[in-house]
Amino acid sequence: MTEDFNSNLTAEEKRGHVFLIIRRIISYVILIAMCLLCVFPFLTLLINMTKNHAELSQAFSLIPGGSFIKNFTRIINDNNVAVVRAMGNSLLIGAVTCIINVYVSSLTAYGLYAYEFRLKKVAYTFIMIVLMVPTQVSALGYVQMVKGWGFENDNAFPALIFPAIAAPGVFFFIHQYMESALPLEIVEAGRIDGGHEFYIFNFVVLPILKPAIAVQMIFSFVASWNNYFLPQLLMQNTSKTATLPLVVAALNASGNDNFDLGKVYMVLGLAIMPLIVVYLCLSKYIIRGIALGSVKG
Repeated sequence: MTEDFNSNLTAEEKRGHVFLIIRRIISYVILIAMCLLCVFPFLTLLINMTKNHAELSQAFSLIPGGSFIKNFTRIINDNNVAVVRAMGNSLLIGAVTCIINVYVSSLTAYGLYAYEFRLKKVAYTFIMIVLMVPTQVSALGYVQMVKGWGFENDNAFPALIFPAIAAPGVFFFIHQYMESALPLEIVEAGRIDGGHEFYIFNFVVLPILKPAIAVQMIFSFVASWNNYFLPQLLMQNTSKTATLPLVVAALNASGNDNFDLGKVYMVLGLAIMPLIVVYLCLSKYIIRGIALGSVKG
């Protein structure tokens, strides 16, 4: 069959067919190389979690060790490194943050998308300006303000969650998604049927926004989970209320005789596990949400 197919092609068509095969081979090689580059750090981390400090202090090797259970047990039972409590703190802050972040941002985007009012363009422009302001610029004033209210150390959780209410980046993504996937006729139909505005938003609009919401929940959770800057400014007590990035930083910064690379890699491995679980649970929405959110209807 292949010989018959090739015999019916002209010289130019055969040359184009060869070039197509070569391009595909080059594309596959590049994609495989990029995939290996992305997977290699995770593979290295998993392997290092199975080694003890002495093995990790030697030359680099991809051969797994036999100290996984030992490293895990030492981390769990170490009273000086409250990994389990820190993971619980980070999970609580991350979950509350991503829910508030996405819901309020979606509600704001819906208000600017579905309603017409005089200062609509001004409000949209103002939010975009806020998007360009780095977090570090306003952090000092915010930290001084919440510390004056007593939101620090053991009471720092509200101060870590409150900034998530205003998320210009999430607002912009949701707004773009609405323009490509939410016809205003659906909103008008809900109003004609007698639904009030919050009912329409919660039971008509939000299901349509599910892919975009899933994507932004992943990004919001990851940002909160990896947040080190603000907790470091608000939490001086690293035993009870510390988040996981603070514990990891404290563990890496320790230079005493108890420094153990096996424990460090085990903590790093435990730190990325919740992120992987969240991604696997919501991954089916990512491609669809990003694709639709980047196309204006």
